[in-house]
Amino acid sequence: MTSGNNIESEYLNLNSKNGWELLYQQIRSDSSKYSNTCLEAIKPQNKVLNRYRDVSPFDHSRIVLQRGSTDYINANLIKIERANRQYILTQGPLPNTIAHFWLMVWEQNTKAVLMLNKLVEKKQEKCCQYWPIKIGADYIMKLDDVGLTLEYLEQQDHSYYLTRLLRLTDVKSGESREILQFHYITWPDFGVPNSPTAFLEFLRKVQAAGVLESDVGPAIVHCSAGIGRSGTFCLVDSCLILIEKFGLNSVDVKDILLEMRRYRMGLIQTPEQLKFSYQAIIEGAKQFTKSPADSQNCNSDQVELNSVSENCNHSSDEEDESPPLPPPRLDSLNRMTYEGPPVNRPLPTIPNSASLSDFNYDDNGSIEDLQNPPSGPLPVLPGEDEESSADELEDESIRTSSPVSDKSDTINGHHDSISPQAELRHRKRIERQEQLAERVRDMKRRQMANEQWTQLKRPKTARRD
Repeated sequence: MTSGNNIESEYLNLNSKNGWELLYQQIRSDSSKYSNTCLEAIKPQNKVLNRYRDVSPFDHSRIVLQRGSTDYINANLIKIERANRQYILTQGPLPNTIAHFWLMVWEQNTKAVLMLNKLVEKKQEKCCQYWPIKIGADYIMKLDDVGLTLEYLEQQDHSYYLTRLLRLTDVKSGESREILQFHYITWPDFGVPNSPTAFLEFLRKVQAAGVLESDVGPAIVHCSAGIGRSGTFCLVDSCLILIEKFGLNSVDVKDILLEMRRYRMGLIQTPEQLKFSYQAIIEGAKQFTKSPADSQNCNSDQVELNSVSENCNHSSDEEDESPPLPPPRLDSLNRMTYEGPPVNRPLPTIPNSASLSDFNYDDNGSIEDLQNPPSGPLPVLPGEDEESSADELEDESIRTSSPVSDKSDTINGHHDSISPQAELRHRKRIERQEQLAERVRDMKRRQMANEQWTQLKRPKTARRD
């Protein structure tokens, strides 16, 4: 890799000038000059197959189905030649397009489906469930219109994303293929993941599965409309591949996004998603340049953007090691400037996008430091996803769990078989667990406050993701 810092310098310059909105509008303006048509999408018989009226596939790159009752599906093939990458970006299936979706998977020889949204978001359906409702042969989905069946084989929970294994079978030939589904469940509509590093971990898992390589059919990537979150994922993946091959100076993020927009309209829907793409690309490039010693030192000055599953604070007693904390939430208010290090220093710490975790807004619009958060649960705003109950149950399980029972060590009010040193260690373990539980609850309260503030701030327009 070359020693240039073009993307880093561009990011710092844009951040210092609050230039993300301007850059995003420039990209929209440049891509609006493309002379691509969407004639198939507006045909009367195909209009009912589109989830959103304003998101249509370009005719020149649309996926054409070979059998069944129609050749139309709202999906485009995206090609990034220099990165040797191809993706199929599509909308979240509708009830009447599930069969078309799986026929596309079969005909394109796809090995994986990447789902970046939840089925329901903000109390609105963003995608219907296009796989069987339960695991097992008793719940096989029959797609008679296209001559396929789908069986749900297994599921694995990876905290902030799920993987599912499905078996797709062609009824006529009897041939079966196993399809992987990677389901990212913590990426908010019109927003960005909480941590660039956690997102990169998800991306690396997908890459490691080999489903994005050129020797298999293109992976199918979708959110609700198949342009916002889906575009963000493909942009970051392509840029990181190019950086790994040709060096940091070889990549112009804006040009690559404009190239992608030649194949499908509207890729990346908000300035926030564009900013997050830069953050993830810079953090991913930083991972390429780490030496073996860097990866072993656990120095907070080396890596400040930690994923949810990373923790460099090891206890002297290995059995007392605490679970990892959520990643630090840094400054991202647009009106605050970021003063980065000199250009010749290593890549900078990139603040988590859309994170207002260090600040809260009271009813009068003033800023309150959240280092001393108010006690008690935060109210759930109208339209907010009702997920806090699960978080509170998780907090309660942390708060009430203890690796050692006090009663088992106490006889007649004193410790007969426990040395003072062991008792002291035990008390410290309890204190650490209580402190950890309180910090986790504090982090979650901050996240809820951020989401509620963002919901209130967002203009109520009919945008789609």
